[in-house]
Amino acid sequence: MQDTTEADYTARLRAKQDVWWKRALHVQAPYQWNIRRQGLGRTLEIGCGIGRNLATLAAGSVGVDHNVESIEEARSRGYAALTVAEWEASDLRVPDAFDGFLVAHVIEHMDASQARAMMNDYLPYLRPGGRVLFVCPQERGYDSDPTHVEFVDGEALCSLAADVGLVPQRSYSFPFPRFTGKAFIYNEFCVVATKPLKVP
Repeated sequence: MQDTTEADYTARLRAKQDVWWKRALHVQAPYQWNIRRQGLGRTLEIGCGIGRNLATLAAGSVGVDHNVESIEEARSRGYAALTVAEWEASDLRVPDAFDGFLVAHVIEHMDASQARAMMNDYLPYLRPGGRVLFVCPQERGYDSDPTHVEFVDGEALCSLAADVGLVPQRSYSFPFPRFTGKAFIYNEFCVVATKPLKVP
């Protein structure tokens, strides 16, 4: 199994994203639309990889990733991106500073306890009322990557959100109906959740 912290994982992300036919057909367009329509505002992308989604997010958004090589690649593409160590020392690390979180193709790379711990680490930096978009692959996509650890469907994402104090608002399959995920590699589970408003 590959390690997602290693340089070869970054090379894999780069090769997948930059293949000529994906650029020619602009296959990311529907996925970019799906992110934009959530109205996440200034977003912290947790597990940003080489920055594919950062181009879609609002001004002032920041990506964080544990792969140093991936962060270097994201910066070379002009994105604001930090390693986890840099994030922990950053002056961007201010409570309630972000309007939204994007957690796309991250949760399936860890077990449930690790996912809860990770979200609890970051949630203080999401403002009350802020939105979180979780995205995980369906069956065909899950099977395509040897670094995946645990299959996570919409129900499990809703449970994770509730476990860390978020309120699930919507769970859906994208871009095609749920049954498509058994054959189509890029079908995704999406869950939108909100951080409760502070009680006076």
